[in-house]
Amino acid sequence: MKLLQEKIRQNGKVLSESILKVDSFLNHQVDPQLMKAIGDEFYNRFRQDGITKVLTLESSGIAPAMMTALNFGVPFVFARKRKSLTLVDNLFTAEVYSFTKQETNTIAISKEYINREDKVLIIDDFLANGEAAFGLLELVKQAGAEAKGIGIVIEKAFQSGGKQLREQSIRVESLARISSLQNGRVEFLEEVNYEQTAI
Repeated sequence: MKLLQEKIRQNGKVLSESILKVDSFLNHQVDPQLMKAIGDEFYNRFRQDGITKVLTLESSGIAPAMMTALNFGVPFVFARKRKSLTLVDNLFTAEVYSFTKQETNTIAISKEYINREDKVLIIDDFLANGEAAFGLLELVKQAGAEAKGIGIVIEKAFQSGGKQLREQSIRVESLARISSLQNGRVEFLEEVNYEQTAI
């Protein structure tokens, strides 16, 4: 997705060889026009799959998940990371480790909102080691629903998450796949593949 790649190049900040900061348009301040385009793109990629629910993890997945769900005309559900006074019983839960925050969270959704009739599209902002994706898949499995695929805004293809998911025959659609953050520079996987083909 060229629009997203351009936004990453213009506004993303490489903090290390594994961390890309995109809080000016994705996970702190949000660019609504970009989110609309992202929602359109995920809809186009999964529109044949009979999606009945979109599932994400608070809070960075909420904007792209909402715009995707809007296209499908279905509800989206976000798994909570924090305890809530109103979310205490009748829950599906899973453990998710965050490498960025160096902590483990119990994520939860109410059993009211996903059931065995649902065809679920999982949406998230980043895919790195795959912890969040596997946690969300576990919630879908507990509900007896069907996971139709995972839509990722930015995949760090140099980390293991995408490979592990695809090896389990899980469909992963990533809008921007980063092959490297070395030397303070963002390189996209498609560009690397193109350069290797051209040589």
